[in-house]
Amino acid sequence: MPRRRPAYGPPPHRARPVQALTPVAPHAVRHVLFRQRWRDLVFLHWLADPFEVARLLPAGTVPDLYRGRAYVGLVFFRMDDLAFGPTPPLPYLGSFGEVNVRLYSRDAAGRRGVVFRSLDCDRLLPVLAARGAFGLPYRWSRIGSAWFDGRLVYRTSRRRGGRAGARVWLDVQDEPVTAGPLEEFLTQRWGLHERFLGRTYYLPTTHPAWSFRSCSLLGWEDDLVAAAGLSAPRSEPVSVLYAPGLPVRFGPPVALPRPGRRLG
Repeated sequence: MPRRRPAYGPPPHRARPVQALTPVAPHAVRHVLFRQRWRDLVFLHWLADPFEVARLLPAGTVPDLYRGRAYVGLVFFRMDDLAFGPTPPLPYLGSFGEVNVRLYSRDAAGRRGVVFRSLDCDRLLPVLAARGAFGLPYRWSRIGSAWFDGRLVYRTSRRRGGRAGARVWLDVQDEPVTAGPLEEFLTQRWGLHERFLGRTYYLPTTHPAWSFRSCSLLGWEDDLVAAAGLSAPRSEPVSVLYAPGLPVRFGPPVALPRPGRRLG
């Protein structure tokens, strides 16, 4: 009997070699669409059902698996210095808190990416702009963060639609840590996949290599993963990371081939 491929895998005759995991982007972004700086990032990750993940990904992509396993991430951070192209950073509107639920994807060209199931933001105008211009699933929320005695706390709650929210608090040390193989898989992502106006696009990104610090998770609460269409986490995260931050640049989106078209 012929061996059947998993329902969430790509047809083998169409797939190119999968993009290698690298600490810096394998591509250059020559025409910058927008740029920003991420600060005080907290990454929480749990195992996810790959079939559950597959049904939530945009057309033309499949779950990117690590040793046969899929993951869902909950990421908290502050965004500063948002700017478009060569223009100066936006005052006030260019700085805000964000919390996102993300999945991991790859396309037939072998590009690894991130798929955002939700992005919570505490500035209404950036929410409306991102939804209208790029189709990103931004939600207007209350987001707060604070440092005290080397401990970082984030909390968020949505202003509408069920009041889903999340909270995390952790102890952060100055000691640098090296990412392991799983953490490299989860963070060495150089673009995002997004469905917009009937097409799936790949939006390339570049930034310096990640720098992580030692941290200990003190507690967490979450409703956002379930609100994003996945099973709610029932156990402690399998990975917890803290990064001080870095500048990020986004290039113009590239449309994926329509279904039925072969790659050249």
